[in-house]
Formats: sequence, structure tokens, C-alpha cells
Amino acid sequence: MVRPTATEIADPEERETPTLILQMQDYCQVGLDLVWQRQIIYAAALALAAFYYDARLAGIVLLLIAVSEVYDFWVFKRVLSWKGNDRRAEQRFLHLLYLGALLSSSVIVSYSIGIAILQGPTTHFMSLFFLFAAALFAAMNSHHLMPVLMIRLTIFGAAFLFIPIRDIVIADAPLKSELWAQFFTSVFVLFFIIESSRVYLRFYRTKLFQMELLRSEHEKAKIAYRAKSEFVSTMSHELRTPLTAIKGSVDLANSGRLGEMPEQVSSILDVAQRNCSRLLSLINEILDLQSVEAGSMSFSRENIELVRTVSEAISDNQPYASKLGVSIRSELPDDLIWVNADKLRLLQVFANILSNAAKFSPSGSEVLVSVHANADRARVLFADNGIGLSEDDRDKVFERFTQIDSSDTRNIGGTGLGMNISKHIMDALGGSITYERNAGPGTTFVVEIPLQYSGHGETPENRATAAK
Repeated sequence: MVRPTATEIADPEERETPTLILQMQDYCQVGLDLVWQRQIIYAAALALAAFYYDARLAGIVLLLIAVSEVYDFWVFKRVLSWKGNDRRAEQRFLHLLYLGALLSSSVIVSYSIGIAILQGPTTHFMSLFFLFAAALFAAMNSHHLMPVLMIRLTIFGAAFLFIPIRDIVIADAPLKSELWAQFFTSVFVLFFIIESSRVYLRFYRTKLFQMELLRSEHEKAKIAYRAKSEFVSTMSHELRTPLTAIKGSVDLANSGRLGEMPEQVSSILDVAQRNCSRLLSLINEILDLQSVEAGSMSFSRENIELVRTVSEAISDNQPYASKLGVSIRSELPDDLIWVNADKLRLLQVFANILSNAAKFSPSGSEVLVSVHANADRARVLFADNGIGLSEDDRDKVFERFTQIDSSDTRNIGGTGLGMNISKHIMDALGGSITYERNAGPGTTFVVEIPLQYSGHGETPENRATAAK
């Protein structure tokens, strides 16, 4: 789709009209939305006619209104529920809408002309006011379909001119008569209504064109985003295979199994080892992010014992924390706490939290890990003594590619993906991850997950068997 110029946007009437079915459905939806508003107006008009003029006229018009409203309701519902692209059905529905516009407009005109005839040659405020209200209502709410708007305005316009012209002819009124003033006023009002209709029509077409432009740009953005995601995913997969081989070779060489390494070579291999690990971690996080965005992240759920899992996470991450001068201390209950989750994914979440806690805590401090269970939830708390997070940081913490210390001078590395991925993992497991600012320094991250069973010396399966 070619991007429009400013002139094209400013002159929507010179462009091709939007999809017809969309216009039809917009018109029908407005008709249904205003059904009770119309009934209130009809009721007021008929009550005035019955009280001041003729109850029989009011009764006949009431019957015609009922037929018109039932017909419109039936057609509107059918059009709104139609999902096909059959050109014949589209034209059939369009003709039904034309007939409905003709019917409802004729009912209003019959009411106004009937009142005018009962009044005789005079200034017909009531008749012309209801015609004006109906025409303005059509300008505001029938502009979605140009033929429907033309049908209504043609019928109302003819009635606007018929009423004063009939009075002038019957009374043989001279030019100075108020009947002529009424005629010229009617012409002026018709011009006002036509101009109002044109403004509403122009505004609607501009809105539809801009919506179509947004839809087109959105589709282009989705295509570009999919292409980018596929490229990143492919590149990450292609990079991970050789990088894993390189890291394995460096690890093997640095282990001494291939022979004693000179000190200078060993220090260089240490640098290579660390950077291979960082690159591999980055690639794995990018692949996880792609899986999250595609909704294809895999999970293997099973009943796992949470306290034992937390202990494993602490053991796995203690060496990294020790390098930063941070210790990890635990306060774990004796009871067994069983949850249904993916153990590897849960360990991934715990590793992200523990590594962040170690990175952002001062050397010589500790991270306290505790586990609690209530009636239906298990909670794992990670309390650090780091920089501390405020409520204003909450959105940043779980955004992708975001770190609280994002300055150029920060000493801590990282991609800013870990907490975003952790949040997606916990959401998928039916749990949650959040944080609370400590009373003193630091922050406490809280991981919650639905509880399967909490007790001593039992598994959920044993408990179910005993219950039988």
C-alpha cells in the first residue's frame, strides 16, 4: 500500500470509498445502539399528536413505526452476523437496508404531513421541527452509507418543501405572508442539513481511511517483526552449535587433561572460557525470548519437592556469588513442600534471581533465601542487601533488555532478559514473581507457585493413595 500524501488525507471524498460491508455493519451497529433513543423520541411525538391533534393518526403512525422498527432490527441483526464475502448476499443486504430507510423515513414524513394537514395553513412549528430533528439525526447516524443518507434526505427534503408550498397554494398567500417566510426558512434549514451531512460523511470517510492505513502499517510491522524474529532465532541456533564446541574445547584445554599449560596461556584460556560462557548464556536467553514471543516455550511439568529444588539452586549459584564476595544463606523448613512445575524452568528462575542478587549486592553481604507455604500457595523469598528497588522501578525490572543500573559506567554485565523471561515462566506455571523493598537496604524478590501438598515424609501420590 502506497503511503498517502497530505492532500490525499485531506480530501477523502476524492478517494475510493472503503469496503462496503464494513460501512453496512457500521450503519447497522449504530442503528442497534440508538434503538431506545428512537423509541423515546417516537413516544414523545406520538403523545403530543394524540393529545393535541388526532389520536387515530397517532395510532396509525404507531403501527407503522412498530413495523419499521421490527424490520430494521431483523435486517441489522442479519447484516452484523454475516461473515461471508458473497457479492450477491452483499447486494441483497444493501437493498434491504435501502428499503428500511425508505420505510422509516416515510413513517416520519407521514406523521409530519398529517399534523400539518390537521393544522391547516399556518406556521407548522411542530411538523417542521420533527422533520428537522429526523433529518439531522439521519445526517449524524446514516452517513456510513451514502445511498441510505440520500434516500432519507430526499424524502425529508421533499416533505420540508411540500408543507409550506401546500399552505401557500391553499391560502393563495402573498409574498409578504409568513407562509412565504416559512418556505424560505425551510430552504435555509435544508441547506444546513445537507452541509451537516457532508461534514459527517467527510469525517467518517477520513476515519475509515486512517483505520485502513493503520491496519496496513500494522500488517507490514507484523511481517517485519516475524522476519526479524526468524532471523534472530536462526542466527542464534547457528551460533550456539559452534560456540558450544569452542567452549568445550577451551574447557578441555584449560582443565589440564591435554597437558600442562603455561601460566600465560592458562590466563588467556580463562578469559576465553568466561566470554564463551557469557555468549552462550546470551544466545540461550535470546532463544528463550523467541520461544516466549512465539508462545512455544516448552514445559515438562511434574510434582517436585520445592525445598530440595531451592537447595539445588543455592548450590549451583553459590560459586558465582562467592566470586563477587557475596554469600547465600538459607532458612528452609523441615516439611516437604510439593508443587507441580517444570523443575528446570523453576531452577532457571531461581538462578536469575540469585545471580542478580549477587551482582547488585555489595561485597561481604549475604542473600537470605527462605521458603514458606500457606493453604494454597508456596512462596520462595530472596532477600538481598543490594541497591534496593522502588515502586517506580517495577515496570523496568520485568522489561526486556532493561537493567536498573543501565549507565555506561556500570560494572555488572547482563542482557536484561533474565527477569522478563522469568516472569513469563512463572505466568505459564500459574505462579507469579514480584518484589518488595526491604525496611533496610536491599530488596526481597518473591516467587509464588500453586501448592500441591505440604507435610512431612509424604509425596502427593502417597497422600492420594492413603486417602483411597
